[in-house]
Amino acid sequence: MGYSAAYTANMTRVYNELRDRPGTMVEIVKGPDDLCACFPVDAEPHCHNDSVAKLDERVLGKLGFQTETALPWSEVITRIREAVEPEDIHTLCHTCQWRSYGVCEAGVRLIKQGEWLPPLPSSS
Repeated sequence: MGYSAAYTANMTRVYNELRDRPGTMVEIVKGPDDLCACFPVDAEPHCHNDSVAKLDERVLGKLGFQTETALPWSEVITRIREAVEPEDIHTLCHTCQWRSYGVCEAGVRLIKQGEWLPPLPSSS
């Protein structure tokens, strides 16, 4: 799933890197991030939209994170395990076009069960 082949390949790369190296440091930023960098140039760059900022704010609030914070990815997973229920995706992300696919809800369920997210096949 994604907006373009390049976007999907980048998302897969980032996802698998974090999955395989949970000690990787991540920085919580306000606004567009490394995933937005591969958003198709011929599409409206919604990464700058208020609706996306509001989604980010809800999730950050739920996890107790603030922007300009750097921490290992494993700490993000720990916070998800402690603070988020699979059903929370329905309210936290109610305007997200990808929510209906159930991928994030399933991911939270795996994390809550103490499991790790499955690898994604490389698109290259």
